[in-house]
Amino acid sequence: YKIKRGIYTEEHFQKNYERNTPSLRNRDFIFPRVQRRVHCRFSWARFRKIIVKMFPVLNWLCAYRVREWFLSDIHAGLSVGMVQIPQGLSGVLLTQLPLPIVNGFYSAFCCSLTYVIFGTSRHISIGSFSILNAMVADVLKTLNFSPVLMANGTFANFSDANFMKSYMEALTLTASTTFLTGIIQLLLGCFCLGFVTTYLPQTLIDAYLTAAALHVIVSQFSFIFGIVINFHMGPLAIFYNLFQYCIALPKANSTSILLFLVGLVMLRVSNCIKITYKHSPVAFPMEFLLIITITIIANHVHLHAESSMVVAKMVPHRFLPPTLPDLSNLSSIVAHAFSLAIVSYFLLIFVGKKYACIHNYNISSNQELMAVGLCNVFSSFFKSFAISCAISGTVIQEKTGGKTQFAALIGASIMLVVVLKLGHFFQSLPNAVLAAIVMVNMFPFLEKFMDIPTLWRQDKSHFVIWIVTFAAVLCLGLDIGLAISMGFTFFIITVRSHRMKIVMLGHIPNTDIYRSLSDYKAVAEIEGVKIFQCCSSISFANMRHFKSYLLRKMDMKAVPLDENEMRALISVSLSSTEMERKDLNCACVCDPPEPLPRIPYTEKLVKRLHRDNESSSSSLNLIRWSKFESKRSSGTLTTGLSQPPHVQPPAIRLRAARPESGKKKDEGQRTWHSSDPGVDTSTTLLCQEAVQMQSQEFSTCPIHTIILDFSMVQFVDLQASDLLRQIFHMFQNIGISVLIASCHISVIAIFEKNDFFDSCVTKAQFFLTLHDAVLAALEQNQRPETVELSIGEPEQELDERLIEEHK
Repeated sequence: YKIKRGIYTEEHFQKNYERNTPSLRNRDFIFPRVQRRVHCRFSWARFRKIIVKMFPVLNWLCAYRVREWFLSDIHAGLSVGMVQIPQGLSGVLLTQLPLPIVNGFYSAFCCSLTYVIFGTSRHISIGSFSILNAMVADVLKTLNFSPVLMANGTFANFSDANFMKSYMEALTLTASTTFLTGIIQLLLGCFCLGFVTTYLPQTLIDAYLTAAALHVIVSQFSFIFGIVINFHMGPLAIFYNLFQYCIALPKANSTSILLFLVGLVMLRVSNCIKITYKHSPVAFPMEFLLIITITIIANHVHLHAESSMVVAKMVPHRFLPPTLPDLSNLSSIVAHAFSLAIVSYFLLIFVGKKYACIHNYNISSNQELMAVGLCNVFSSFFKSFAISCAISGTVIQEKTGGKTQFAALIGASIMLVVVLKLGHFFQSLPNAVLAAIVMVNMFPFLEKFMDIPTLWRQDKSHFVIWIVTFAAVLCLGLDIGLAISMGFTFFIITVRSHRMKIVMLGHIPNTDIYRSLSDYKAVAEIEGVKIFQCCSSISFANMRHFKSYLLRKMDMKAVPLDENEMRALISVSLSSTEMERKDLNCACVCDPPEPLPRIPYTEKLVKRLHRDNESSSSSLNLIRWSKFESKRSSGTLTTGLSQPPHVQPPAIRLRAARPESGKKKDEGQRTWHSSDPGVDTSTTLLCQEAVQMQSQEFSTCPIHTIILDFSMVQFVDLQASDLLRQIFHMFQNIGISVLIASCHISVIAIFEKNDFFDSCVTKAQFFLTLHDAVLAALEQNQRPETVELSIGEPEQELDERLIEEHK
């Protein structure tokens, strides 16, 4: 195709095509006085949208596919419910605080029901998390409460009145901590702070869940070896716990280890069994069968393995009625509650995002924050621990074919009914079987170790984020490690987004395409024009690099103005001529202070000194080509202050010369000399030397224009705008024009808002495209006696005209 148009600047384009949103700066706002009435309107569509947003259960409930999803949800619900029973019975081994058994299961049921209504994930299984329970146990250290379950395996005496009082205070403090955790999450959700998860990459999520899986595996060693230790939380706690397990390893129960290995092998073998229902793969329910089988055997045969039976029998209260938490001690636990709130939410949202990405649906981060906050508030009424995502239950629900939260509702209902009717039957289940189930379901998160070599090859930044996140969470805990990993990730994102990358562009002959000089061999540099493409936004963080790169490529450096030059600039900038004449000025204190004069620039450009040429001039105010009367001296490079700055370099504009004339290169440098005859004359302005230089020392063509390609710049902040305006003035002071091409209208609006434009920097220097800027630069720097060559005009005629001109 062929397009013929004139050169467009932003000033002319906005004037000709009537820009809709002109700049509003320095404009008086006039609000018309219109009598308004309050109108109450009711819209069913908007009401339905609000209700669906508040209750996400309606999204999948109204579109529930009974024939396709019902059996899958039943299958997943049975497996999840059976796993939740032994998890609720054996949680005391880590916290060493036996909660009332029925209270824990009532809390789990209410929280599951709450999340079904308010949650947006379809695969999350809500429940207690072992590491969170251990973090809650650290809060009890603020009281003088001795553990119920000692490290040597003995149990406390609940017949002691003082111990029972301390035990009830511990339950009250646990409920207060859980309640405050839920309130903090609700407040964060009301302020819509869940958006923070948008800036966390998938690399951080994978590394965090991998480290959390290792913490869970270490916490299961008490069940595997049948030993009890003082489980620690905090920095380097995982290594301390491993050391304690190694010390207590001679006391390990061999039967528990054997049952763990048997369960582990059976669960791994079940992965080889493939079941397909409705064209969807469904995992074999080995967890369900394993729990039922081992429970039946344990009730008929004494296995000599650790179980939750002894701990369940020693709990003084089977059920405590729900009560409001005590709010008198909130000030002492607010730090612990905030840490629990952050860890509980991020663990939930990380697992939810993982499975939402697998099954191609979206979850709302703010709605998840509200849902988990409500769950923790309801859990505090039953004096239970903080609630989050039960990772093992979530993995089971997803791999057994769960489609919606109906599976979680079925699982919670089965769990509550079985515990109330047959709870004593499952108390004899060995804890090692539960440890095997939990550990096998942690393996999918550990498989992310295989992604490390791929990250190293593809993106070093994400590789570093993965390593730092994993190491921080593993060594410092889920709370401190999360803070460090988020801070490091935000630092990496900030550095990468503000890293300035500038590319020098050249022209591909016979086209209006411009590409990097280092990437393409056919790209030619245009004589007298330097094109710089900014590949990122310009801000206070990278503006110094932008300036230094620009000056380095121009072989210049910036020197601060001396006192006399600064005084001259200030005097020119003063708006009032009377103030220039007066050395002393008196003003009333009541009058507002006058604004400081605007200084266009504070530095001047000088020639950079080179070691190989110490005799070169230390100051360069102007570089230009001057033509003398004699033919011999034409084309001499002159520098200094004596010559006027308005002298322009001579050039010959060829409308459409032959392609062969553009193949000459000066000292190995690619320059643009010609264009294709088939290209329209308005898009090919060619710059060529009038005569060859006699001396090789001054063979370099002078630079008369710098073009900045802003096509990839999204914003320019206030400090960068000031620096960019100074760059305009500094280069124009030495006779070099600065043009900006392909600047987005939003960036221009930022310039208008920041008072970027003045008498020297106008919109006439902003062009719609890069090619428009190049054509304008070449046209503005032509001499009046330029020669135009029409299409097909022979070169001999051109030589004759040159000879006549010199005569």
